[in-house]
Amino acid sequence: MDKYNLEKTVRNIVDHAIVKEVMSLRLAVRLIETVEKKAEEMGMRVVVAVSDASGRPVAVHCMDGAYHGSFDVALNKTYTSTAFQMSTKELSRLCQPGQDLYGLQFSNEGRVMILGGGEPLMVGDTMIGALGVSGGTAVQDTELAAYGKSMLKEVIACL
Repeated sequence: MDKYNLEKTVRNIVDHAIVKEVMSLRLAVRLIETVEKKAEEMGMRVVVAVSDASGRPVAVHCMDGAYHGSFDVALNKTYTSTAFQMSTKELSRLCQPGQDLYGLQFSNEGRVMILGGGEPLMVGDTMIGALGVSGGTAVQDTELAAYGKSMLKEVIACL
């Protein structure tokens, strides 16, 4: 095994040992708080949701002043990211008219969201859940969700 593959294997083993492939309430809340802090810095009021790998909600926070409609949108972004194992931004590109998955957004009883702001949460090669953010523009929601995803390992390390 070459050095690169050995390092990758060790990282995956360590990653799996840290979280045991489970999205806990404690991890979900800490991740949400991290995203909320960034949203405050951006002057935004959002709803942040975290689900487990099956798409079942683990925690949802509604910042003061967030739109009521953002609640369902944030939850559905987590559902979408777990159901299709990709970001809602990525899925959005595939669901445009003329693309291979056009029409998918009308399936699953309307739960498929193709607005940016949903990210699968991975530990190594294992999806442990998803993060959904709603309340800003698609660009802002995407930025916050990507930020949350990028902070996952740091949040886990602080548990």
